[in-house]
Amino acid sequence: MASATQTPTANHGTEDFAALLEETLGRDTGFDGSVVTGRVVRLTDEFAIVDVGLKSEGRVSLKEFGPAGVAPDVKPGDVVELYVERYEDRDGSIVLSREKARREEAWTALERAFANNQRVNGTIYGRVKGGFTVDLGGAMAFLPGSQVDIRPVRDVGPLMGQPQPFQILKMDRARGNIVVSRRAVLEETRAEQRSELTQGLKEGMILDGVVKNITDYGAFVDLGGVDGLLHVTDIAWKRINHPSEALQIGQPVRVQVIRFNPDTQRISLGMKQLEADPWENVAIKYPAGARFTGRVMNITDYGAFVELEPGVEGLVHVSEMSWTKKNVHPGKIVATSQEVDVMVLDVDSAKRRISLGLKQVQRNPWEQFEEEHKVGSIIEGEIRNITEFGLFVGLSADIDGMVHMSDLSWDEPGETAMSHYEKGQVVKAKVLDVDPEKERISLGIKQLQEDPAADTLSRVQKGAVVTCVVTAVQSNGIEVKVDDVLTGFIRRAELARDKAEQRPERFAVGEKVDAKVVSVDRASRKLALTIRGREVEEDKQAINEYGSSDSGASLGDILGAAIRRRNTDA
Repeated sequence: MASATQTPTANHGTEDFAALLEETLGRDTGFDGSVVTGRVVRLTDEFAIVDVGLKSEGRVSLKEFGPAGVAPDVKPGDVVELYVERYEDRDGSIVLSREKARREEAWTALERAFANNQRVNGTIYGRVKGGFTVDLGGAMAFLPGSQVDIRPVRDVGPLMGQPQPFQILKMDRARGNIVVSRRAVLEETRAEQRSELTQGLKEGMILDGVVKNITDYGAFVDLGGVDGLLHVTDIAWKRINHPSEALQIGQPVRVQVIRFNPDTQRISLGMKQLEADPWENVAIKYPAGARFTGRVMNITDYGAFVELEPGVEGLVHVSEMSWTKKNVHPGKIVATSQEVDVMVLDVDSAKRRISLGLKQVQRNPWEQFEEEHKVGSIIEGEIRNITEFGLFVGLSADIDGMVHMSDLSWDEPGETAMSHYEKGQVVKAKVLDVDPEKERISLGIKQLQEDPAADTLSRVQKGAVVTCVVTAVQSNGIEVKVDDVLTGFIRRAELARDKAEQRPERFAVGEKVDAKVVSVDRASRKLALTIRGREVEEDKQAINEYGSSDSGASLGDILGAAIRRRNTDA
């Protein structure tokens, strides 16, 4: 019986001890995991002792009141919100956390902002794979690299540690994940600014902006929420090959709205329009015929552009670059950035064009040659080229004179005479003619000697009867020589008065014949002759001298008498 009564007592004592132990070491009182308000009682070397209104005081590590190496931002009497990690630990103290309290508070506020699609403030403080970490007032969030800005950002350094707004894209409190976007805030702000700016935007307005991006064809300028294109041709009046020559990213600029399309929201900007147009009064500043010094800015296949002043350029066409170099690329005559003297040929202010000449500031080599070598003077030069019609003789480094094949020899045909010359040979020649306008100089080699036919030509006149020597018999006539210096030709129909005798084969080479001169070509030194005409003329003279058929004499009697008279005279 005794043992029976003692058993319940022992069991009851065990249960009471377990209950006391549970109460002593901590139990779920409903405070664990909650946020409470407490007052700082005192500070130790490592902890802040806080009264949270419970049966014992709690402690919070001083590290949670400030970053490492900095004095904690807390003092006795401060009221702070704390997170209860354990109601009582083994030492009988309540374990509290300031950081977790801030985190819980932050999460609550963030969930409310997320639900209401509101922006939240945060600070980028670290870089992780694929993006950055952001402190949202105690809660850590992830900022993907693609959500940092509207355009890719090369240097995020200026954004680090700077409080700025973010948009929460998604959050999971259970897993402690928050994803935010800075780009969404910028796009929304940009849309608001764009709408506000474009409503009052007009062509001609002057605005301040910042160069945002540079391309080969221009620069994009941020006007405060909206971008405009500043084309490379509208940056300055002077020639700019690439926008980077005048602009750099981040540079503040003042621009004028040139064009604005409300439908496409495209804005074209200009900087040079804010400066004076250098083409005003350009016709007065650069009159035709005046000479100026300019700088070669650009070279093309058809010429070179020369800058007369910043913003004013003229074109030197390839045909106006050199007196002598005709089929040469302009790049072989001038070089980019080279200073050159030019002459103004024409100005068209309406089309903003100036025609310039490079060769006009130099002496025309043909005019110079004409001044220094009169017609009839003798020159010496090297044969530079031989063509099918003559020789080209070098007269200077730039110009040639031509000896036509007909001016090589008095006696030989042109083709035969040309065979005596070769390229590189030095010859003497006489200046026959100089034409600066056509850029031609005519020379003659045969003119260095007296014309052997000059005396004969002076005596031979149209209508005269000359004695010829047959040199060739052809089917259409005979070729003859007069005094061995003049060539003549008698056509078949002119070989005799009677048709039966008009046969070339009845003549032999070397035979002498008398013929009448029909025409004289003194330039080619050739004669046209007729035997028939001489015979007809002799008949007329015989009739006049010895009578006519009307007087009773027959034609045979008349001619017979004329022949006898001629033989007697001979």
